[in-house]
Amino acid sequence: MIIDGSRILVTGASSGIGEALAPMLAARGAVVGIAARRAERLEVTLAECRRHAPDSRMWVVDLGDVDAALAMLDDAWEALGGLDCLINNAGIGKRKLVADTTPEDLDTVMRTNFFTPVRMNLALIPRMLTRGRGTLVNVASPGGRFGIPHESVYCASKFALSGWSEVAAMDLADTPIEVKLIQPGAIATEIWETRPGELPGLPGAEFVSAVDCAAGIVEALEAPGLEIFVPADIKAHVDAKNADLDGWVELMAAVGRMTAPPAI
Repeated sequence: MIIDGSRILVTGASSGIGEALAPMLAARGAVVGIAARRAERLEVTLAECRRHAPDSRMWVVDLGDVDAALAMLDDAWEALGGLDCLINNAGIGKRKLVADTTPEDLDTVMRTNFFTPVRMNLALIPRMLTRGRGTLVNVASPGGRFGIPHESVYCASKFALSGWSEVAAMDLADTPIEVKLIQPGAIATEIWETRPGELPGLPGAEFVSAVDCAAGIVEALEAPGLEIFVPADIKAHVDAKNADLDGWVELMAAVGRMTAPPAI
Protein backbone atom coordinates (compact mmCIF):
# COMPACT_ATOMS: atom_id res chain seq x y z
CA MET A 1 0.00 0.00 0.00
CA ILE A 2 0.93 3.66 -0.30
CA ILE A 3 0.38 5.58 2.95
CA ASP A 4 0.18 9.03 1.36
CA GLY A 5 -3.43 9.76 0.45
CA SER A 6 -4.84 6.64 2.13
CA ARG A 7 -7.54 6.36 4.79
CA ILE A 8 -6.46 4.27 7.76
CA LEU A 9 -8.32 3.18 10.89
CA VAL A 10 -6.14 2.43 13.93
CA THR A 11 -7.62 0.75 17.01
CA GLY A 12 -6.12 1.07 20.48
CA ALA A 13 -4.87 4.58 19.72
CA SER A 14 -5.20 6.14 23.18
CA SER A 15 -1.88 4.75 24.41
CA GLY A 16 1.18 2.74 23.53
CA ILE A 17 1.85 1.64 19.97
CA GLY A 18 -1.39 3.05 18.55
CA GLU A 19 -0.86 6.44 20.18
CA ALA A 20 2.56 6.67 18.53
CA LEU A 21 1.52 5.14 15.22
CA ALA A 22 -1.52 7.24 14.29
CA PRO A 23 0.29 10.62 14.15
CA MET A 24 3.13 9.04 12.17
CA LEU A 25 0.66 7.87 9.55
CA ALA A 26 -0.94 11.32 9.44
CA ALA A 27 2.49 12.89 9.01
CA ARG A 28 3.00 10.60 6.01
CA GLY A 29 -0.15 11.94 4.36
CA ALA A 30 -2.89 9.58 5.57
CA VAL A 31 -6.29 10.59 6.88
CA VAL A 32 -6.48 8.66 10.13
CA GLY A 33 -9.42 7.32 12.09
CA ILE A 34 -8.61 6.32 15.66
CA ALA A 35 -10.59 4.25 18.15
CA ALA A 36 -10.21 3.36 21.83
CA ARG A 37 -12.10 3.51 25.15
CA ARG A 38 -10.49 6.53 26.84
CA ALA A 39 -11.91 9.70 25.32
CA GLU A 40 -9.56 12.21 26.92
CA ARG A 41 -6.42 10.39 25.85
CA LEU A 42 -7.85 9.69 22.42
CA GLU A 43 -8.46 13.43 21.96
CA VAL A 44 -4.74 14.06 22.53
CA THR A 45 -3.85 11.56 19.81
CA LEU A 46 -6.43 13.09 17.49
CA ALA A 47 -4.98 16.56 17.98
CA GLU A 48 -1.57 15.23 16.95
CA CYS A 49 -3.06 13.59 13.86
CA ARG A 50 -4.92 16.74 12.86
CA ARG A 51 -1.70 18.74 12.84
CA HIS A 52 -0.95 16.86 9.61
CA ALA A 53 -4.36 15.55 8.51
CA PRO A 54 -7.22 17.87 9.55
CA ASP A 55 -9.90 15.41 8.39
CA SER A 56 -8.83 12.75 10.89
CA ARG A 57 -11.58 11.48 13.21
CA MET A 58 -11.95 9.57 16.48
CA TRP A 59 -14.41 7.05 17.91
CA VAL A 60 -14.75 6.19 21.59
CA VAL A 61 -15.58 2.49 21.80
CA ASP A 62 -14.88 -0.58 23.92
CA LEU A 63 -13.19 -2.92 21.47
CA GLY A 64 -14.01 -5.83 23.75
CA ASP A 65 -17.62 -5.33 22.66
CA VAL A 66 -17.75 -6.95 19.22
CA ASP A 67 -21.07 -5.41 18.19
CA ALA A 68 -19.97 -1.93 19.26
CA ALA A 69 -16.72 -2.34 17.34
CA LEU A 70 -18.57 -3.35 14.17
CA ALA A 71 -20.93 -0.39 14.49
CA MET A 72 -17.93 1.90 14.86
CA LEU A 73 -16.35 0.35 11.77
CA ASP A 74 -19.48 1.08 9.72
CA ASP A 75 -19.48 4.67 10.94
CA ALA A 76 -15.77 5.09 10.17
CA TRP A 77 -16.23 3.72 6.66
CA GLU A 78 -18.95 6.28 5.96
CA ALA A 79 -17.25 9.20 7.69
CA LEU A 80 -13.87 8.68 6.04
CA GLY A 81 -15.20 7.79 2.60
CA GLY A 82 -14.05 4.19 2.79
CA LEU A 83 -10.95 2.61 4.31
CA ASP A 84 -7.77 1.63 2.55
CA CYS A 85 -6.27 0.04 5.66
CA LEU A 86 -7.42 -1.30 9.02
CA ILE A 87 -4.78 -1.66 11.74
CA ASN A 88 -6.07 -3.94 14.50
CA ASN A 89 -3.74 -2.77 17.23
CA ALA A 90 -5.97 -2.84 20.34
CA GLY A 91 -5.14 -5.62 22.76
CA ILE A 92 -5.13 -6.56 26.42
CA GLY A 93 -2.91 -8.82 28.49
CA LYS A 94 -3.67 -11.30 31.26
CA ARG A 95 -0.92 -12.73 33.46
CA LYS A 96 -2.17 -15.53 35.68
CA LEU A 97 -1.27 -19.11 36.35
CA VAL A 98 -3.38 -21.47 34.27
CA ALA A 99 -4.99 -22.84 37.44
CA ASP A 100 -6.07 -19.32 38.47
CA THR A 101 -7.49 -18.30 35.09
CA THR A 102 -11.28 -17.92 34.98
CA PRO A 103 -13.73 -18.43 32.11
CA GLU A 104 -14.37 -14.68 32.25
CA ASP A 105 -10.65 -14.02 31.72
CA LEU A 106 -10.71 -16.22 28.65
CA ASP A 107 -13.83 -14.60 27.21
CA THR A 108 -12.60 -11.04 27.77
CA VAL A 109 -9.18 -11.56 26.24
CA MET A 110 -10.43 -13.56 23.26
CA ARG A 111 -13.08 -10.96 22.44
CA THR A 112 -10.63 -8.07 22.47
CA ASN A 113 -7.58 -9.76 20.96
CA PHE A 114 -9.18 -12.16 18.48
CA PHE A 115 -12.92 -11.97 17.86
CA THR A 116 -13.15 -8.20 17.38
CA PRO A 117 -10.20 -7.85 14.97
CA VAL A 118 -11.25 -10.88 12.93
CA ARG A 119 -14.89 -9.78 12.76
CA MET A 120 -13.77 -6.32 11.65
CA ASN A 121 -11.55 -7.88 8.99
CA LEU A 122 -14.41 -10.05 7.77
CA ALA A 123 -16.69 -7.02 7.57
CA LEU A 124 -14.17 -5.13 5.44
CA ILE A 125 -13.11 -7.86 3.02
CA PRO A 126 -16.20 -7.63 0.74
CA ARG A 127 -15.98 -3.83 0.67
CA MET A 128 -12.26 -3.86 -0.12
CA LEU A 129 -12.81 -6.41 -2.88
CA THR A 130 -15.45 -4.15 -4.39
CA ARG A 131 -13.11 -1.14 -4.16
CA GLY A 132 -10.26 -3.15 -5.66
CA ARG A 133 -7.76 -2.45 -2.89
CA GLY A 134 -7.18 -2.76 0.83
CA THR A 135 -4.73 -3.75 3.54
CA LEU A 136 -5.58 -5.63 6.73
CA VAL A 137 -2.99 -5.29 9.50
CA ASN A 138 -3.18 -7.46 12.60
CA VAL A 139 -0.90 -6.63 15.51
CA ALA A 140 -0.26 -9.90 17.33
CA SER A 141 2.76 -10.79 19.49
CA PRO A 142 5.68 -13.21 19.59
CA GLY A 143 3.41 -14.73 22.26
CA GLY A 144 1.43 -15.89 19.26
CA ARG A 145 4.43 -17.93 18.11
CA PHE A 146 5.76 -19.26 21.43
CA GLY A 147 4.32 -19.76 24.90
CA ILE A 148 5.03 -17.30 27.71
CA PRO A 149 4.65 -18.42 31.34
CA HIS A 150 1.49 -17.19 33.09
CA GLU A 151 0.02 -15.82 29.84
CA SER A 152 -2.05 -18.75 28.60
CA VAL A 153 -5.14 -16.86 27.42
CA TYR A 154 -3.08 -13.98 26.00
CA CYS A 155 -0.91 -16.40 24.02
CA ALA A 156 -3.99 -18.34 22.91
CA SER A 157 -5.55 -15.16 21.51
CA LYS A 158 -2.38 -14.17 19.69
CA PHE A 159 -1.76 -17.69 18.35
CA ALA A 160 -5.31 -17.56 16.98
CA LEU A 161 -4.80 -14.14 15.40
CA SER A 162 -1.50 -15.23 13.85
CA GLY A 163 -3.05 -18.39 12.43
CA TRP A 164 -6.05 -16.53 11.03
CA SER A 165 -3.76 -13.97 9.39
CA GLU A 166 -1.64 -16.66 7.73
CA VAL A 167 -4.65 -18.36 6.18
CA ALA A 168 -6.23 -15.04 5.20
CA ALA A 169 -3.03 -14.20 3.30
CA MET A 170 -3.31 -17.55 1.49
CA ASP A 171 -6.98 -17.20 0.62
CA LEU A 172 -6.61 -13.57 -0.46
CA ALA A 173 -3.36 -14.11 -2.39
CA ASP A 174 -5.01 -13.58 -5.78
CA THR A 175 -7.05 -10.56 -4.71
CA PRO A 176 -6.18 -6.87 -4.30
CA ILE A 177 -6.26 -7.25 -0.50
CA GLU A 178 -2.95 -7.49 1.36
CA VAL A 179 -2.57 -8.95 4.86
CA LYS A 180 0.12 -7.89 7.32
CA LEU A 181 0.95 -9.61 10.61
CA ILE A 182 2.98 -7.52 13.05
CA GLN A 183 4.76 -9.26 15.93
CA PRO A 184 5.99 -6.62 18.43
CA GLY A 185 8.44 -7.80 21.07
CA ALA A 186 8.78 -6.27 24.52
CA ILE A 187 7.42 -2.78 23.88
CA ALA A 188 7.35 -0.23 26.72
CA THR A 189 3.56 0.18 27.03
CA GLU A 190 0.87 -0.14 29.68
CA ILE A 191 0.40 -3.84 28.93
CA TRP A 192 3.44 -4.50 31.13
CA GLU A 193 1.86 -2.89 34.20
CA THR A 194 0.95 -5.38 36.92
CA ARG A 195 -2.81 -5.31 37.52
CA PRO A 196 -4.57 -6.38 40.72
CA GLY A 197 -4.87 -10.14 40.92
CA GLU A 198 -2.26 -10.69 38.22
CA LEU A 199 1.42 -11.56 38.12
CA PRO A 200 4.30 -9.32 37.03
CA GLY A 201 5.87 -9.70 33.63
CA LEU A 202 8.89 -11.94 33.24
CA PRO A 203 12.22 -10.44 34.31
CA GLY A 204 14.97 -9.51 31.91
CA ALA A 205 12.89 -8.01 29.09
CA GLU A 206 14.78 -5.56 26.89
CA PHE A 207 12.19 -2.94 26.04
CA VAL A 208 11.75 -1.11 22.75
CA SER A 209 9.90 2.21 22.80
CA ALA A 210 6.40 2.48 21.36
CA VAL A 211 7.74 5.14 18.98
CA ASP A 212 10.38 2.79 17.58
CA CYS A 213 7.83 0.01 17.24
CA ALA A 214 5.39 2.32 15.44
CA ALA A 215 8.15 3.38 13.06
CA GLY A 216 8.74 -0.30 12.25
CA ILE A 217 5.05 -0.76 11.47
CA VAL A 218 5.03 2.29 9.19
CA GLU A 219 7.97 0.85 7.29
CA ALA A 220 6.31 -2.56 7.08
CA LEU A 221 3.11 -1.16 5.56
CA GLU A 222 4.86 -0.18 2.33
CA ALA A 223 7.19 -3.21 2.22
CA PRO A 224 6.49 -6.70 0.89
CA GLY A 225 5.92 -9.67 3.16
CA LEU A 226 3.29 -10.98 5.55
CA GLU A 227 5.00 -11.25 8.93
CA ILE A 228 7.15 -8.53 10.47
CA PHE A 229 8.90 -8.82 13.84
CA VAL A 230 9.65 -5.57 15.70
CA PRO A 231 12.47 -5.65 16.65
CA ALA A 232 13.61 -8.14 14.02
CA ASP A 233 15.86 -10.12 16.37
CA ILE A 234 12.86 -11.37 18.37
CA LYS A 235 12.35 -13.97 15.64
CA ALA A 236 15.40 -15.84 17.00
CA HIS A 237 13.26 -16.88 19.99
CA VAL A 238 10.63 -18.30 17.64
CA ASP A 239 13.30 -20.27 15.81
CA ALA A 240 14.67 -21.60 19.11
CA LYS A 241 11.25 -22.79 20.21
CA ASN A 242 10.56 -24.45 16.86
CA ALA A 243 13.92 -26.23 16.96
CA ASP A 244 13.35 -27.76 20.42
CA LEU A 245 9.87 -27.41 21.89
CA ASP A 246 10.57 -29.54 24.97
CA GLY A 247 13.71 -27.55 25.70
CA TRP A 248 11.80 -24.30 25.27
CA VAL A 249 9.08 -25.39 27.70
CA GLU A 250 11.66 -26.43 30.28
CA LEU A 251 13.55 -23.14 29.93
CA MET A 252 10.47 -20.95 30.13
CA ALA A 253 9.08 -22.90 33.08
CA ALA A 254 12.32 -22.11 34.93
CA VAL A 255 12.01 -18.43 34.03
CA GLY A 256 8.38 -18.43 35.13
CA ARG A 257 9.34 -19.69 38.60
CA MET A 258 11.09 -16.36 39.16
CA THR A 259 7.74 -14.57 39.39
CA ALA A 260 5.35 -17.32 40.54
CA PRO A 261 5.56 -20.85 41.93
CA PRO A 262 4.29 -23.66 39.72
CA ALA A 263 0.70 -24.76 40.25
CA ILE A 264 0.36 -27.84 42.46
